[in-house]
Amino acid sequence: MAGFTDSSRRAFIQRAGLLGAGLGLTSALPAWAANTAADSVPLTPIKLAWGQTAVCQAPISVALKQGFFKKYGLDVEPVNFSGPTDSLLQAIATGQADGGIGMALRWLKPLEQGFDVDLTVGTHGGCMRLLAPKNAGINSVRDLVGKNVAVSDQASPLRNFFAIQLAKQGIDPDKQVNWVQYPADLFGEALRKGEVQAIASDDPQGWLIKKRYDLIEVDNNMNGEYRMMTCCVLGLRGSLVRDNPAVAKAITQAIVDAQQWTADNPEETAKIFAPFVPGNVPIDDIAAMLKEHTHNHHSTGEQLRGEVATYVNELKLINVIRPDTDAQKFADHYVPNLLPAAHDTMKMS
Repeated sequence: MAGFTDSSRRAFIQRAGLLGAGLGLTSALPAWAANTAADSVPLTPIKLAWGQTAVCQAPISVALKQGFFKKYGLDVEPVNFSGPTDSLLQAIATGQADGGIGMALRWLKPLEQGFDVDLTVGTHGGCMRLLAPKNAGINSVRDLVGKNVAVSDQASPLRNFFAIQLAKQGIDPDKQVNWVQYPADLFGEALRKGEVQAIASDDPQGWLIKKRYDLIEVDNNMNGEYRMMTCCVLGLRGSLVRDNPAVAKAITQAIVDAQQWTADNPEETAKIFAPFVPGNVPIDDIAAMLKEHTHNHHSTGEQLRGEVATYVNELKLINVIRPDTDAQKFADHYVPNLLPAAHDTMKMS
C-alpha cells in the first residue's frame, strides 16, 4: 500500500528525530512494583507509557501488582504520560517508550501520517459517554442538532465518535452541532451554567459527572455493533514488533491476561488502581466503572484488523481520514499477527 511501507516509516522517524525532555513522560513506578525478587533469567526491560488517571487503563496496575509482566519475562517500567497524543505516539515511535494504550479514534490519524507504531491488541470497550440533563430534551444523538456540546478538544475521540453517529444519520456534525472546548474538570460547571446542553466525556470524568449531576446517558460506545468493538488499543513501536516479535508478543499477552483478570475481579482491580485516581474516588465507584467496560474484550489479529478498518472508514465520514486511504490495507499494515487465533474472539463472562 502506497504511503505505508516499512522503508517510508523508517524515513519518517529519521526525519522526526529524538524528542526533547518536555513530553510529559515521568517515572511512574509504584513502590509495590519495584519490589521484585531476583530471577535466574534476566528480564527484558520495557518502558510502557501509562495514562494513570484513566480508569480504563487500570489493568496496567493489575499487570504490575499481580506479576503478569514478570510472568512473561518482562521488567516493565511504567511511565506516566501527561502530554498530547501525537507526542505520545512519537515517543513510542522513536523509542522513548516501547508502547502505550490509547483510544483508537485518536491514534488512527497520526498512524495514517506515518507514525511507526503497531496496534497489537484492543484492550476494551465502553468508556465513551454522551450525557445530558433530564430536562434538556436530548434523548438521542439526533437531538444534538442546534445544541452546544462540551468536548475536551476539537480532535477528541469523543467528539469524533459522536460526530460519526450524527453523520450516519445524515446530519453534518460540523455545521449542525456546536462543539465547545472546555477542560474536562469544568464540564459539570459548564452544564450547570447552561453554557452547554450536553457533554461528551470518557471515564472517570464521564461516569462521575453523570452520578454527581444526575444526568441521563444519551448514548455511549456500548450500543449496537460497538458493543463488540474495542475503543482503546495497545500500541507498540514498530521496530520492536519487527525486530523482536517475541518481546512484543510477551507484552501483548501480559496485557491480555491483565484485562481478563480485571474483568473477572473488578473489585480487586479497583483497590489496586484507587491510589492513582485523583479526588479520592471511592473504590466502589471505580469498580462500578470497570464493570461497565468490556475488559473481557481483547481483540487481536483478524478481529482487531476488522475493528480498525471499520473505524478508518467511519473517520472518513467526518473528514478525519483521507477518502483514498484503503481501510483494509491500513489495518493489515498496522495490526500484526502476534497471538494465537484463540485471542481473535471476544471472551464473554
